[in-house]
Amino acid sequence: MANCVEGKIKAFDGIELFYKKSLVEKPKAVLVVVHGLCEHLGRYNYFTEKLNDFGYNVYRFDNRGHGRSGGERGYVDDFQHFFDDADLFVNMAKIENKGIPIFMFGHSMGGFITAGYGMKYQNKLNGQILSGAAVIDLPSFEAVKNKGDFFDKHPFEKVPNALSNLISRDPEVVKAYDEDPLVLKESNIKLLGEAFVKGPIWIENNVKEYKYPCLILHGGNDQIVINEASKWLYKNISSKDKSLKIYPKCYHEILNEKDEKDSIIEDIHNWIKERI
Repeated sequence: MANCVEGKIKAFDGIELFYKKSLVEKPKAVLVVVHGLCEHLGRYNYFTEKLNDFGYNVYRFDNRGHGRSGGERGYVDDFQHFFDDADLFVNMAKIENKGIPIFMFGHSMGGFITAGYGMKYQNKLNGQILSGAAVIDLPSFEAVKNKGDFFDKHPFEKVPNALSNLISRDPEVVKAYDEDPLVLKESNIKLLGEAFVKGPIWIENNVKEYKYPCLILHGGNDQIVINEASKWLYKNISSKDKSLKIYPKCYHEILNEKDEKDSIIEDIHNWIKERI
């Protein structure tokens, strides 16, 4: 059984970020988990339990404006703040797990944060796992892009969270997501503009700076973040050690697909095992 510790840490601007550490005895590796848009760390409980069973410590946190972290709900001033927030938890993990390999896992917008982190903060991790990473211009956010700088001029205009039926083929997952009080029912257009319009431009300009060993994963039937995003990332990064795996039937949340999630988690486990 893992020992669970909760707390809050202040970001550079005073916003308090909520985190959970699930710690095992004699850990073989550490994973820092970065969640996606509108969700929160609690949606990674099953994944965390599995990682603990493999002998890994897990550090999770709620992104600013999400879950139990502080900040305006569903808002960010600058997408770079997400990268810098993630670095707080990498530093925490490094201090508390001296000499133990540290990896980062990010899903969707968390995959964008993970990829951006890899470009901005080099030589701090032993590798990264990216799931459905939103690293290119996406058809699902075309409307935001077409508004030009509207999101800078009207940052607090609300946009409903209306894609729940596309997260998983499992209706129970969709139902739980819709009924989860910590899942945001809307976000601000500024966040969407930062993460899904400005963010991919920055990623494209800095993609050659990415050199981490990485495992890039995507659902073949993902209609929220098209899998071309992962194919593009795989092709353009400078990593010598890189792998790409597309799971043909899976929707956006590959870790929440009933029939595949255990084998996908096993793929992640095997990849980490080979690098520790």
